[in-house]
Amino acid sequence: MRRMSLTPELVALCHREELDPGPSGDWTQLNDDDFGALALRLSDEADEGPLWVFAYGSLIWKPAFESVEQRRASAYGWHRSFCLDMVRWRGSAAQPGLMMALERGGRCDGVIYRLPDGEKLGQIERLLRREIDDHESVSSVRWVPVRTAQGSLRALGFWVGVTGRGTSLRQPLERVAKILARACGHIGSGAEYLYNTVSHLETFGIHDRNLWRLQELVADEIRSIHHSRIESPEPANNAVMAIT
Repeated sequence: MRRMSLTPELVALCHREELDPGPSGDWTQLNDDDFGALALRLSDEADEGPLWVFAYGSLIWKPAFESVEQRRASAYGWHRSFCLDMVRWRGSAAQPGLMMALERGGRCDGVIYRLPDGEKLGQIERLLRREIDDHESVSSVRWVPVRTAQGSLRALGFWVGVTGRGTSLRQPLERVAKILARACGHIGSGAEYLYNTVSHLETFGIHDRNLWRLQELVADEIRSIHHSRIESPEPANNAVMAIT
């Protein structure tokens, strides 16, 4: 496995305690009926057979669901992009962050997970409740055609083709790096998110050139911000944050 420039020690420097500000009120929250109706629509649109989920970011290293099979898969016409503006979760109002979505163009190599046979409607609703919470995000949930070594199929994808308010598309990597090296929210930092994604992709043998370059840029940015702490490190028991 390639040696990353972005290390756990550098990621630890980005961590700080942040309170959860809660929903901003700028978005229209989904209620139980909304989740049920959306799950029913997606279930009706699903192919026959098992439910597959396409993972390209945090779902790879923190799926929060049980799976019985996983395969490498490629989604053509999409690529990973840090384009979701965040003032919660891994960012704050004082220091906004960015999260990953699929932006149009290129190819995205990721992992598909097959969920256990069972009640597909309930499985979809549980996934929806994990991934989205407002009406404005509904259009980013869609069935994505993917290709695998065993053939083509459709998998459920989240944050696919996001546009409009709350998105910043086609940003240069240098600008993204400056944001990720500084942003932190109540669930963690942007640097931690990037580290986990790149390192887990590498374990699957997936090398995303843009993300690899981005982790190098973020590492350099963190060093420039925290150079005094790196030159005079704190005691070892306070220096490294556990990354899970």
